[in-house]
Amino acid sequence: MSKQTYRVCFCFRRRFRLTAAEAPPDVKALFDAYSQNGVMSADDLRRFLVEVQAEPNATAEEAQGIIDSLKHLHIFHRRGLNLEAFFKYLFSDANQPLDPKIGVHHDMTAPLSHYFIYTSHNTYLTGNQICSDSSDIPIVRALLLGVRGIELDLWPNSTKDNVDVLHGRTLTTPVSLIRCLRSIKNHAFSASEYPVIITLEDHLTANLQALVAEMIVQTFGDMLFTHPGSSLLGEFPSPESLKRRIIISTKPPKEYLEGNEDKAKKSCTDSSSEDGAHPREVPDLIPRNDHDKDDDADDDANRDVTETDEDDEKDPKVGSQAAPQYRDLIAIPAGRGKGGMQAWLRVDPTKVRRISLSEQKLEDAISEYGQDIVRSTQKNILRIYPRAIRLDSSNYKPLCALMHGAQMVALNMQGYGKSLWLMHGMFRANGGCGYVKKPDFLLDADEVFDPEAELPVKTTLRVTVYMGEGWYYDFSHTHFDTYSPPDFRAKIAIVGVPADKKKKKTKTIDDNWIPSWDEVFEFPLTVPELALLRLQVSEEDVSGKTMFAGQTCLPVSELREGIRAVPLYTRKGEKYKCVKLLLRFEFV
Repeated sequence: MSKQTYRVCFCFRRRFRLTAAEAPPDVKALFDAYSQNGVMSADDLRRFLVEVQAEPNATAEEAQGIIDSLKHLHIFHRRGLNLEAFFKYLFSDANQPLDPKIGVHHDMTAPLSHYFIYTSHNTYLTGNQICSDSSDIPIVRALLLGVRGIELDLWPNSTKDNVDVLHGRTLTTPVSLIRCLRSIKNHAFSASEYPVIITLEDHLTANLQALVAEMIVQTFGDMLFTHPGSSLLGEFPSPESLKRRIIISTKPPKEYLEGNEDKAKKSCTDSSSEDGAHPREVPDLIPRNDHDKDDDADDDANRDVTETDEDDEKDPKVGSQAAPQYRDLIAIPAGRGKGGMQAWLRVDPTKVRRISLSEQKLEDAISEYGQDIVRSTQKNILRIYPRAIRLDSSNYKPLCALMHGAQMVALNMQGYGKSLWLMHGMFRANGGCGYVKKPDFLLDADEVFDPEAELPVKTTLRVTVYMGEGWYYDFSHTHFDTYSPPDFRAKIAIVGVPADKKKKKTKTIDDNWIPSWDEVFEFPLTVPELALLRLQVSEEDVSGKTMFAGQTCLPVSELREGIRAVPLYTRKGEKYKCVKLLLRFEFV
C-alpha cells in the first residue's frame, strides 16, 4: 500500500509502509471450516452464527440479509461471502458485542427500588463545582445519554422574586429554573420512555416554593406524577407504570429558619416585608464555616446543615409554614429521620423514602452496616453523591455503592474518567433505557448479599484480543508520535466484587496503525451479574510515556459470545467514527 512519511530533523524523512487489515488466523480457520470452495453460503453463515456466535435463533433469512448487505465486497461470489467479505462483516457495526435488537428486556414491573437508576450529580454544571457556568445544556446532554436522575439546586435570584439553579455559595453563574424545566420536558424521553426523577435541593422561602410548584405544574402538566400520600405507601410504583412521567423527589418542606425559630416566625408573619426578609434568611440556611471539611453534607458542597435536620418528618412543627402545593408535588420523599446510621437504614413496612449519603459516609458505614445497607435498599432508594472536596468535578468509584444495592449512584457527568466510563458501560444494559434490574441476590431478604464473601466461581470469561483498526482515519498521522507510527497496547480489566477484579494487558505492537495482538485472557467470575469489562488502548513509546487511544466498558451479563467488533470511545464517552477492536468472547 501507500507509504507514510515522518520528518526527522530538517533533512531526513522516515518512511513506513502501511499494512492492510488482515484476518487473524482464527478467523481464516473458521472461514475454511464453514465455507465451501472459498465461498460461505447463507446456510453456512447461519451455522456459523448458531455454533460460533451463540445465536441459536439465527435464521437463513437473517444470514442472507447479511450477505446482501455486503454485496459490494463479493461481486464475484453473488451466492455467498468470500474471506474478505466475511472478515469485513465481523469487523462491522452489524456485529456488536451487545445485541441491539433485544432492547429493554428486564422485568420493568417491580418497584423502583429494585433497579439501578442512571443518576447525575449537579446536572446543570458545565465544568468544575466552583466557578463554571450553570446551564440547561448539560441537562439535555445527560438526558440524551439516557440519564434518568437529574439534580437541580434551587436558590432565590438576585432580586429575590424568582428562582435560579446554581451551586450555592460558589462563583458558578446561574441559569433560570424555568429554562431547565422546559429543557427537561423537551428531552426527557428522547432516549428512554422510562421515568425521569428530578431531585431538588431547595434553599427557598415558602412563597418561592409556591412559585416553583406553579412552574413545575405548568411546565409538565399531565407528565407529572404526583402522589401526596406516597410516604404512607408500602412500596414504590414500577418503572413500567411510570413511563413518560416526571417524578419530583426532595425533602418535605420545613419551617424556613428552623435553626433560628424566632427569626423564622417573625419573617413568616411579616410577609409584607419581603425584600428585607430574603437577605437575612438565605445566608442562614448554610453556615459560613468550611463546609468542604464535612463529608456528611447533603447538598454536596453545602449540605452540612441538612444532614442534621433530616429528622423533621417526625416534628409536628415542620412544614407548618411551607407551601402546601409544593409539598403535594413530592412523589419520592427524602429524609432519614432521627438517630444514627442504623436508624436511618431501618426499614419501615408502612412507607418508603429516599436516603442520601456522601461517598465518604457510605465507605465509613459499610464495615459496620454493610448488610443493613443492602437490606434497606431492597425497599428504600439510596442515593450516593460525591464528597464536597471534589471541586474539579471528579468522581468516586461507583461499584462499591452498587454492590450494596444503592440505586442512585450520582456522578458528575462532566467528570470524564474511569468512574464515569464504568457507568456508561453499566447502563448500556437493558437497551440503554437508564434502568437496570438488580440481580436477585440483592433483593433476597432472607440471605443478605455480602460482596466480601468467598463465593465459588460461576463462570469464566475468556477474551481473545485479535486486533484493532481505525486510528489511521480518526487521528492525524503525527498525533501519537512525531517520528513514527504509533505503538499500541490494549488493557483489559474486570471491575466488580473484590474477588473478581483483575487487570491484564497485551504486548505492545511497534510502529503499526493496525495492531495485531492475538492474545487470550481468562477471568474467573464469582458474581458475573455485577461485573463490567473495561477495555482501553494506549500508545506507549520507548520511554514509557502513554497516550490515550480509546476506551469502552461493557456489562458482562449482556456480552454476546463469539467474535465481535467492539467500538471505542473518547475520554468524553463519544464514539469514534472508525476505531474498534476485534475480540472473541467465550464463557467457559
